[in-house]
Amino acid sequence: MNLYPFIQPLLFKLDPETAHHVTLKSLEIIHQLRLDKLIAQTTNHIPVSVMGLEFKNPVGLAAGLDKNGDYIDALAALGFGFIEVGTVTPRPQPGNPKPRMFRIPEHQAIINRMGFNNLGIDHLIEQVKKSKFQGILGINIGKNVDTPIEKATADYLTGLSRAYPWASYITINISSPNTKNLRQLQQGDEIKKLLGSLKEKQAQLHEKYARYVPLAVKIAPDLSSEEVAHIADLLIELELDGVIATNTTINRDKIAGHPYANESGGLSGAPVKEAATAIVAKLNEQLAGKVPIIAVGGIMSDKDAQEKISAGASLVQIYSGLIYKGPALVSEIIRSI
Repeated sequence: MNLYPFIQPLLFKLDPETAHHVTLKSLEIIHQLRLDKLIAQTTNHIPVSVMGLEFKNPVGLAAGLDKNGDYIDALAALGFGFIEVGTVTPRPQPGNPKPRMFRIPEHQAIINRMGFNNLGIDHLIEQVKKSKFQGILGINIGKNVDTPIEKATADYLTGLSRAYPWASYITINISSPNTKNLRQLQQGDEIKKLLGSLKEKQAQLHEKYARYVPLAVKIAPDLSSEEVAHIADLLIELELDGVIATNTTINRDKIAGHPYANESGGLSGAPVKEAATAIVAKLNEQLAGKVPIIAVGGIMSDKDAQEKISAGASLVQIYSGLIYKGPALVSEIIRSI
């Protein structure tokens, strides 16, 4: 049973951030009452092996929806093959001033400038411990806003060390446009220093816990071909386990003239689809199968997901598509694969 088409108009009458919280709390109640079938459809198991992990299906939830890991079990009940929580920072932080999220329904888009609002890594780990979820769980880590960019590596090392025992894989978020200067970590020597330090720590943690947790890096859709090629070369050289393409875009060409076009923040949803797919295709060309690609950005239908897979992705993630199409999108994509 798919009740979302009846629920969505009511949610869209609320402020986007309020609707976000209402939706998650409602999902939790529905899950606790074991009524998941009211909103989610049965999904098939289409196992796929990526990064040395076995996914029950290739459709995941992107980071950002459940920043604190408070709703892992309820979200998993929607049929996802994997869940990614975060972005989480070492210390709690409130994020940017409100309003900081804007819906653009006519473009099936969202602009957000949340700014890594979260309760900190310790809270998230406690929530993960309480969760009954046995599937693939990614933990997406970032830096605190008041950590100088030249000291960002220390924050990522803290996140990696704390998350390592509890994550199936860990994502290094260096591509959010909503934390000042964060994206410069994708450039030149900055990214090599950061990823090199994290790979060294991964090796130490692997030995400590006798368990290998893959590292993926999440990149922006606004990179040039040269920047993508540079990152791809580094991923191979440093033996990263995966790359997530892409985060939100700062480009506004697709919504030019809209009243919200001048709002700062990352644009997600349908307008980022083409740019994200182009990055996936460029990565696929450069990586030549040596590092798997997880595609996210503008997946609003099964056709969009197929485009990402055809461009070279091994897995896909959704977020804005879930807001506009509801949980049925998960099973729609799985059935089409």
